[in-house]
Amino acid sequence: MRSVLATFPIPTVRTAPGADSPRPARGGRGWAWGALLGLGLAGCAERPAPEQRLRASMEQLQAAIDARDAAAIEAQLAEDFIGPEGMDRAGARRLAVAGFLRYRSVWVKLGKVDIALQDGHARVRFEAALGGGAGQPLPEAAQWYSVQTGWRDQDGQWRMTSAQWQPRL
Repeated sequence: MRSVLATFPIPTVRTAPGADSPRPARGGRGWAWGALLGLGLAGCAERPAPEQRLRASMEQLQAAIDARDAAAIEAQLAEDFIGPEGMDRAGARRLAVAGFLRYRSVWVKLGKVDIALQDGHARVRFEAALGGGAGQPLPEAAQWYSVQTGWRDQDGQWRMTSAQWQPRL
């Protein structure tokens, strides 16, 4: 498999499980969803504006991925979350768990993030390079994606309502 890293020399964010984690399992491409949700962005002010609160929610999602915490990832999703092929919130959690089990090391690097806010809703578009492996210098898998997510402000907290992604290479 040709490495995306050879084409896109970028710094990476890595996560690693605890010493008692199982060996990565072989399986489908589901690990990508969890990694795509990795959106480490700017923090928030004392009385944050909607975009600052959205970025803070995205940071919480990144922290959940870094901690390999599928329950915390699910908590960032709206109850009516919908992903590719009708994936619901519980399905997204299962997909994240599968990715964490498959790869001991998961990384994601975002390109430019485009946020469009409108009346308690937001659309966030970005491109992301992501990969995973056994913790070696070169990943076992890597890909570049075009991603679009939808968000809703619920009682002062932004929750992801939808996610779609397409491979770019």
